[in-house]
Amino acid sequence: MELSDLTIKEARAGLLEKKFSASELAGAYLDKIERENDKIFAFLSVSRDLAMKQAVSVDLKIKNGEDVPALAGIPMAIKDIIMVDGVKCTSGSKILDNYVAPYDATVVKRLKEQGAVILGKTNLDEFAMGSSTENSAYGVTRNPRDLERVPGGSSGGSAAAVAANQCVASLGSDTGGSIRQPACFCGIVGLKPTYGAVSRYGCTAYASSLDQIGPMAKSVEDAQTVFEAIRGRDRMDGTSVDFQTAKEPKKNYRIGVPKEYFIKGMDSRIETAVKHAIDEFKNAGNEIVEVSLPHAEYALACYYIIATSEASANLAKFDGIRYGYSAQDGSNILDIYSESRGRGFGAEARRRIMLGTYVLSSGYYDAYYVRAQKVRSLIKQDFDIAFEDVDAIIAPVSPTLPFKIGQNMDDPLQMYLADIFTVSINLAGVPSLAIPCGKIDGLPVGLQVIGKHFNESTIFEIGKRMQNTSV
Repeated sequence: MELSDLTIKEARAGLLEKKFSASELAGAYLDKIERENDKIFAFLSVSRDLAMKQAVSVDLKIKNGEDVPALAGIPMAIKDIIMVDGVKCTSGSKILDNYVAPYDATVVKRLKEQGAVILGKTNLDEFAMGSSTENSAYGVTRNPRDLERVPGGSSGGSAAAVAANQCVASLGSDTGGSIRQPACFCGIVGLKPTYGAVSRYGCTAYASSLDQIGPMAKSVEDAQTVFEAIRGRDRMDGTSVDFQTAKEPKKNYRIGVPKEYFIKGMDSRIETAVKHAIDEFKNAGNEIVEVSLPHAEYALACYYIIATSEASANLAKFDGIRYGYSAQDGSNILDIYSESRGRGFGAEARRRIMLGTYVLSSGYYDAYYVRAQKVRSLIKQDFDIAFEDVDAIIAPVSPTLPFKIGQNMDDPLQMYLADIFTVSINLAGVPSLAIPCGKIDGLPVGLQVIGKHFNESTIFEIGKRMQNTSV
């Protein structure tokens, strides 16, 4: 039995039955990361001492016969935009190259309370701005399914780490698809929770009205276990709420398929694979109906106006004065600001800051930002209307297979189109679960199960059934 092949359920059973210790389990993953990270580059930093200390603590509790939580001893990875006390948190940017987190993010605190073992911090597109993990200031992460291809982004390191069996599960963040698209590209499961379901305290903000932290795992059941551990109200995040997740599963579900999500230009093989998975679910006794999300065609433009505007405001605090990289060769404070930001931010971060600043500037605010917010309301309304008639919506995650490294780097618009099926979910604030639904030429294909606000339990149940159907 390879220890690094285990799911959360399998690892927990092995620990409780004393087939192996938490220290042995952690050591197996740490050794695997050390052997493979140069090849895949999923991890920016490895916290061996912290991980082994946490593992020893779990071993002691098990030895003493104490009850241990569901994630006790489970090796996990954390996207390097989420703070772990005493560990560097770069957000994939040179401007935070020397920044060490002074506290735990709420989600990390909750994982530690569960006894999870934190292996290290994973690579990402700078400040979560990207769809390929090629925009990291520290290097490109490679897709374990094909090392010549991207793992998706921005949580590409978190997805690659799970897919390469370098951790059992991981945390990512999703602003416009940054959990679901890399989960799809790497052939794993990823959840973008309802906006407000999980605290974002301790996560570097990209676009505050869109960002959500969520789990990435080898199975739907594992993703649900991690979600249950991190969800809920946090007084440090005013957008977070408590809610009930346990809903009685239905024998059969009524599922909507949006006609706008099967568009000209998407890979026809992906369309076939997703529709085949939907047909299999229908054959299992569920009802499939067509629904319409008429404003979906405006979602991408709406997203890139709102997200860049919020990024422009959120990233203004990185000025080279209080923390992070500082260019000290300026003759005055404005020179220090401009030199620090010019050298510290990468090309994509600068592009989005400039776009957002333009949108928010005098004379353009009403024409772009205010109009985008009105369109956002219409997009949310589309989902509300659709959910009056269905339990969930199923759609593709990506219009393309994982593309080759460097293929889209010179064409930002083509890169942004990778998010065409995912951004509307963030704009509406609803939850979405990405699961594998087949392979094309050995490359993973994924679909997403989209649910009503705070109805994660339903999409988990549907995801488990679809996962079992596709096995």
